[in-house]
Parts: sequence; structure tokens; C-alpha cells
Amino acid sequence: MKLKKWKKLATELKFTNYWWSYKIDKYTLPNGTEGEYHYAFTHGSVFIIPVTTGGKIIMVEQYRYLNDRFSIEFPGGGVKNEDGHDLQAEKELVEETGFNGELKYAAMFNPFNGVTNEICKIYIARNLTCSNMFKKDNSEEFILHEFTPSEIDEMISSNIIYDGMTLASWALVKNKL
Repeated sequence: MKLKKWKKLATELKFTNYWWSYKIDKYTLPNGTEGEYHYAFTHGSVFIIPVTTGGKIIMVEQYRYLNDRFSIEFPGGGVKNEDGHDLQAEKELVEETGFNGELKYAAMFNPFNGVTNEICKIYIARNLTCSNMFKKDNSEEFILHEFTPSEIDEMISSNIIYDGMTLASWALVKNKL
């Protein structure tokens, strides 16, 4: 049996902000049934895995308001326009680590494909140099850490690293380093 696509009839924008929009689509299933699909629309996101010349991985520790916890993650953030993954990756690397680097696209994933259209692109950054453009977002505060790949695996196993975007990025990229 071959799967069939749904037919979009209309889209209604309910709410929008700088990072995402809340939309409702009206659709028809292949069997003719109509329905509504509520979702978060984004232009995507980026995660960067910065690798030092010594082979360590730079990660950021920050406070995450919704879970009221501190989190160790790869630098990253939301894309602000449709074609901006590469530029956003460069910006996030500088903004969150203070480094420039040679970025290479490595993989992509959707973090929650039943709720958002978001595509997260993952980059590996090498040949890191200090940036003279370093300026943090005023709502973000970071502590930088350098870990070996085995230390990252251990922190994942012991649930110290629990962020889903970081877990997915590491699973897709660690064998490419």
C-alpha cells in the first residue's frame, strides 16, 4: 500500500512572534474527511558543534526558564528567515561562544514533527578563532565548557545532558568528528 498525502485547504495565522508562529491548517484526508491541524511554524534552527584544535567539544551551560534547570547544550538558536540557516549558524557560534570558525553542514532533523515544521541543521565548526564581533543576546548568559567526546557520552548516560536538541545533534554528528 502506498501512503497518500493530505490536501491543505487553508491556513490561518493565530499568533506570531520573533521566533515562531502558531498556525491552524484546514485539510482533507485521502478518504475525504476534513480536519484541523494546529502547529508551530518556524523558519528552522541551527546547532553548532565547535571542535577545538585539541579535539575537545565546546558546549554552553545556561539556565532554561521553562524547566527551571541549568542545561549543558551545543550552541544554537532559531533561524529568523527562510534561507538563513548558514548565516544563523555563524551568528550563533559567535554570540554563544565568542568564536568564529569554519562551518561545515553535517546533518538535519525535525525535533517534534507532529507539532512543528522546524528543521534543525547541524554544523561542525573547526579552526576556531576569537571573534571581535562577540555580543551576547541580553536574555542569555553562558558558561563555556570543553569536553572530550567520551565525557559527553558519559554526561548523556548519567542524564546530566538532557536537552533533546543536543541529544539528537550528538547522535547524528559524533561519528563525523
